[in-house]
Amino acid sequence: MSPKNDIKLLRITYLRGPNIWTYRPALEVWLDLGELEDFPSHLLPGFNDRLIALLPALAEHHCGVGERGGFLQRLVEGTWAGHVLEHVVIELLNLAGMPTGFGQTRSTSQHGIYRMVFRARDEHVARTALAQGHRLLMAAINDQPVDVQAAVALVRTQVDDCYLGPSTACIVAAASGRRIPHIRLNEGNLVQLGYGARQRRIWTAETELTSAIAAGIASDKDLTKRLLKSCGVPVPEGEIVDSAEAAWAAAQEIGLPVAVKPTDGNHGRGVALDLTREADVRAAFEVAQLHGSEVMVERFARGHEHRMLVVGGRLVAAARGDAAWVSGDGRSSVEELVDSQINTDPRRGLAEDCPLNLVETRTDETILLELQRQGLTPDGVPEAGRQVLIQRNGNVAIDCTDQVHPAVAYAVSLAARVVGLDIAGIDVVAEDISRPLEAQGGAVVEVNAGPGLLMHLKPAVGAPRPVGRAIVDHLFPEDPANTAGRIPVIGVAGSQGTQTIARLVAWLVHLSGRYVGLACRDGLFLDRRRVAHGNCAGFEPARRLLMNVAVEAAVIENGAETILRDGLAYDRCQVGVVADLDGAQALAEFDIFAADQLAKVLRTQVDVVLPDGVAVLNAADALVAGLAPLCDGEVIFYADDPEAAPIVAHRAGGGRAVSVRSGHVILATGAAEIVLASLDRLVRQNGRGAPSAAQTLRPCILAAIATAWALNISPDLISVGIETFDTDLKSYFAAPELFAAA
Repeated sequence: MSPKNDIKLLRITYLRGPNIWTYRPALEVWLDLGELEDFPSHLLPGFNDRLIALLPALAEHHCGVGERGGFLQRLVEGTWAGHVLEHVVIELLNLAGMPTGFGQTRSTSQHGIYRMVFRARDEHVARTALAQGHRLLMAAINDQPVDVQAAVALVRTQVDDCYLGPSTACIVAAASGRRIPHIRLNEGNLVQLGYGARQRRIWTAETELTSAIAAGIASDKDLTKRLLKSCGVPVPEGEIVDSAEAAWAAAQEIGLPVAVKPTDGNHGRGVALDLTREADVRAAFEVAQLHGSEVMVERFARGHEHRMLVVGGRLVAAARGDAAWVSGDGRSSVEELVDSQINTDPRRGLAEDCPLNLVETRTDETILLELQRQGLTPDGVPEAGRQVLIQRNGNVAIDCTDQVHPAVAYAVSLAARVVGLDIAGIDVVAEDISRPLEAQGGAVVEVNAGPGLLMHLKPAVGAPRPVGRAIVDHLFPEDPANTAGRIPVIGVAGSQGTQTIARLVAWLVHLSGRYVGLACRDGLFLDRRRVAHGNCAGFEPARRLLMNVAVEAAVIENGAETILRDGLAYDRCQVGVVADLDGAQALAEFDIFAADQLAKVLRTQVDVVLPDGVAVLNAADALVAGLAPLCDGEVIFYADDPEAAPIVAHRAGGGRAVSVRSGHVILATGAAEIVLASLDRLVRQNGRGAPSAAQTLRPCILAAIATAWALNISPDLISVGIETFDTDLKSYFAAPELFAAA
């Protein structure tokens, strides 16, 4: 068979929030299959076998069949290249260590044009996986050579470059487990947990509660020791020295053996332990000088090194370290022995997710000093059977949380409080961590801010510890309402009068006493102050609100185009409003031409309503009313006509509805009713007498009333708020516009 023409990638869109496909970010790709539209998989000779040979794990894909081998079944039956590309990309992501299980491919109204989508936490990673999957698929179709491992390596490189580090990722995952949303604030590990005024920020294992003063204290080992000693925490006696001569003098005064370390070093760099000879102390001083501003000589505490993680004043995890040794064979150099006996450990590596580091014998000054003390160099060849000490510390990866004595737990918790750290890594040296420190000459030797968590997440020995959850619980204490990190988010979807609904809802929420952020077609507003002009009913303006620490409630207008181009700016909302399904004629570029298709787009606004939230739906539109079963929370219908079928049925089941009877707005819960002001009067007050304006305002006012009711704003306040609202933008937002147009 002749080679097939390449699949064309017509459009690539990264959907950053909930969208028509999934709650999570995804990459959507429009494909033109060209001549491959006429060649499903079973009509391409040898293609299926070639593809499976390249990616054997495709046999594990369930596809729509729902069981292992489902995708293979589809290949044999015949499926189109767009669907195959979806699975190839997903498998490349799996092989690169970033597994995803979601993907879909759907035809469009145009012959040979498909929309393919797959789950993607990062746009750069997704685009790389797409490019490599596209190349691999065409090679398999045309029976051309292709390097799968090289493709996987390129994707893995992007994963390593773009994804959160393991410490940050575990905290974010724990937050997600508690329904707390997150926003990544930079390309590194700065992450916002929660929205608006209820947010907290983390940077790896530091939080916004981590004091800069405390971090400064922790970086000064001498000051830390003095503070700890004053509070009764056992610490080794020590002294700061400024020369090798002074170091040896201090060692003699303190008593041998001693440890020499930089006062402000980290990660064990420049630390030499168990020194008894003058030459070793002098050499250790020179090494320590390279890693800190000052050098400390202190009493050497015998025992194992332990790392204790304290979060919010409580010990949550502990890990023990072991020294690293090699055994000579009479033939191999020390460096060769290290590479064959230590660095071959799969737990060691340069990647962030490796619990143990590679041992570098030629570049680590501390290791070189340790070898020198034993009369060796990296090139030296130890005799057969000789045990050579390579590293005394830096191998902390054995979980011992359950063995920690209560007195030790108290001591390390006190140490964290004395320094002032909300999250601290406390280094303890002790022979037996199950005994009090004083009884064995143990000591707290360091207090560290921003400690690494990997040793507790992936210990070399023992059970992982839920340290991410401990940090999240520290930042967001459990609350009965399960609303940690969330402010009321109100999403308003539709096209007719939705900016008026959004503005009116923002006014009512403002009157209820909250600092309100509003993003709509009339601009971006913070507590009645316009900070950006023009159409702000989009993803970026909405995100600005959610990132603002002053915002206590956010009202966000969403058009269908926003959902299709970017997705929603929030993961879930307290209230989701769908006003209408007009405007399909403007969405032809998205292959949408009719209201029933548009309903599948705006249903996203209903899909994201929280279980304790409310969907506010226009009962006058049957398609809008038909979205009610999709809501995880409550539904409130609104319409002029109290006898509208959805309202009657809803009230019969005890549901809530807003309608009009005898000219007055009615708040109904089942058979019970609360009468508000005259709707006509409210419309006249805000419509400035224009019949067309009045006709447009009626459903907007009803929608806003229903939304305010969903937010538990009192009927009296709703009435007053509607009466005092003015549709004129300049009058309503009377405060000065302090910021220039954006």
